[in-house]
Amino acid sequence: MTETGMSSAAVVRAADAMLQALGGDQVSMLVPLVTMPNDPSAQLGLADPGVEEVIFSPVVVRSLATATTGPRRRLEFLFSGTAVAEELTSRNVASAEVLFDGALGLLYDNDLFHIENVTTEYFAGTAYLYRVLAVE
Repeated sequence: MTETGMSSAAVVRAADAMLQALGGDQVSMLVPLVTMPNDPSAQLGLADPGVEEVIFSPVVVRSLATATTGPRRRLEFLFSGTAVAEELTSRNVASAEVLFDGALGLLYDNDLFHIENVTTEYFAGTAYLYRVLAVE
């Protein structure tokens, strides 16, 4: 509990409920596969190891203004802290920053978006929301 009387677990649950109530969309993150076939051509880089699609939900997606000379579309994705933490545990990844840095992009509405920036929102030392800016 903090001096406000709220626990970090309560804030995480509240953020998840907010994301669900505001749309609860689903976004796929494309990550490269780390296992390579034992074929010599794969070891030379001649074979594509492929990608894996990781689905996150609930996610809220907001359109942001773009400059006329900039990218076509710019979106803000609000990821649930719970969903990201579960993915970190299942993949044995050290941090959310490592997960997002290793991603090839976000797949939303059949369009691939490049991740520009990731900001983590904390309460009492616990990450409850990830704000991801991405461009098409």
